[in-house]
Amino acid sequence: MYQPTIDPKSKFSSRWSLGDVLLPLAIIAFIFIIVQTARNFTGTYESGYVVNLSLSFLPSYALQTLVRMLAAYSISLVFSLLYAYVAYRSALWSKVLIPLLDVLQSIPVLSFLPAVVLALVGLFPGQRLGIEIASILLIFTGMTWNMTFSFYQSLSSIPKELIEASQVYRLGAWQRFWTLELPSGVVGLVWNSVMSVAGGWFFLMQTESFTLSNRDFTLPGLGSFLKAAADAGDNRAIFSGLVVLIGIITIIDYFVWRPLIAWAEKFKNETVEAAQVPESRVLDFLRRSPTMRIISDRLLMPISEAVNHSFRRKAPSSLISLHKTSQWINWFNWLLVGLAGFIVLSGASSAIALLSHMPLNSWKQVAIGALFTAIRVFIVLIISLIITVPIGVSIGRNPKLAQFLQPIVQIAASVPATALFPVLLLYLGNMAGGLDIGAVILMTLGSMWYILFNVIAGAQAIPSELFEAARVYKLSPLQRWKTLILPGIFPYLVTGIITAVGGAWNASIAGEYVKFQGRVLTATGLGSTITQASDVGDFPLLLASTIVMSLLVVTTNRLVWRPLYRLAQAKYQLVV
Repeated sequence: MYQPTIDPKSKFSSRWSLGDVLLPLAIIAFIFIIVQTARNFTGTYESGYVVNLSLSFLPSYALQTLVRMLAAYSISLVFSLLYAYVAYRSALWSKVLIPLLDVLQSIPVLSFLPAVVLALVGLFPGQRLGIEIASILLIFTGMTWNMTFSFYQSLSSIPKELIEASQVYRLGAWQRFWTLELPSGVVGLVWNSVMSVAGGWFFLMQTESFTLSNRDFTLPGLGSFLKAAADAGDNRAIFSGLVVLIGIITIIDYFVWRPLIAWAEKFKNETVEAAQVPESRVLDFLRRSPTMRIISDRLLMPISEAVNHSFRRKAPSSLISLHKTSQWINWFNWLLVGLAGFIVLSGASSAIALLSHMPLNSWKQVAIGALFTAIRVFIVLIISLIITVPIGVSIGRNPKLAQFLQPIVQIAASVPATALFPVLLLYLGNMAGGLDIGAVILMTLGSMWYILFNVIAGAQAIPSELFEAARVYKLSPLQRWKTLILPGIFPYLVTGIITAVGGAWNASIAGEYVKFQGRVLTATGLGSTITQASDVGDFPLLLASTIVMSLLVVTTNRLVWRPLYRLAQAKYQLVV
């Protein structure tokens, strides 16, 4: 079983350093800043809020954005664990939740906007809290699906021997979750958290400043600051905002993601120790710090033992009582499934009634938009493959290059392309093709990272023995690519393509319709149609566009990518 505790091999230092003294102060200061910033989220909402472009406001805006991202990620993590675990443990619920997840992840972020905003504005009339929660939930919808799929796949891939061992040791539900099921998904959760938070940054500007039914909703934050600076053509403010944004992403990468990635290595189920493992100075410091020893011994361990004790498996009840309990659970499950079915049918009938009033011209607009965006997604996929496959293989097969480039790639992937778009528009606005080319660039910047990270992982997974055999048989570079590298990375490549294509469809919403310096730049496409419909409050058009985009994504996944993925798993498994 896995042991998710502080690494027992690490040795605590017996000497106190200045860092050990500052560590608890830093933790207290961090909590204080979070609480103080969150207090700004209450109070009366000022309709038509104007973002101040003075640089003195940047720290406050950056902190408010950080708190929103932290809240959205926390909700995403809890949701992912619960959703995936229920789908994994219940055969009945898995038939409902997994197909539903496939549909939910295909719905673009801005399509959730009207329902979320109108519901929360009605729930908190005139209060800023309603708009804040709406913004956080919109960021959540851009983060959570990737993490949920990852954790569900990790749970489904637990070896049968470990499950049987947990049964032999008669572990209770909590002990099995804490020592086997949760650790099995830690590595995937950490890596997908990096990508999911990058997805949250991508829609930063849209989630802090949006228009609905000709009403502007703007919240103070880094995204709204960048958007206001772009609208005003204030290059100094744009540059300062980008510097602060990249600085925040770099700091988060150094203090959060790198330590977590290095820590997650202990949960890999490997029989041979890897030659190259991620390292983190922050994690090394925490593992040796006497302060962490005190926190671990006096706080974390007692809490862990108390929780384990409270969830410890009780003596088994009689078979009759177990049978009755099982019957009640089945009845409860069927009741919930019936309720969910009723909600789905009611929603479907309301949607049909709404769509029945949509004119033929709007349907024509949706069809043409779908065609143009589909062509754009195809071009983005080709460009992404040409760029990322050679780079990903180079990074994955060259440890020195990986040590240098991998952190840079992680940071670059987290910088939202939409934040760079004002800078690109300064040039693209005057180019032939205008936003039609700009949309392709933005969609490529927003989706190619999924392929790159998967290709790196695939190249790292190819056994070194196979490269040695290729060298012994004197295979040419072309033969190596055809017989070893491409088959080796193929399963990972297909996974990256599935997520990248979904990301490209979503990125079309931000890339095909841009408000810039008082002008509205549009490109013909489904993403542009969705954003325009949201702006003017044309709910039938918004619903029709969303349904068509979701159907295209789900249908492509089911008919093209999933069969290809099964083929990759069956035919291209590398075994030494």
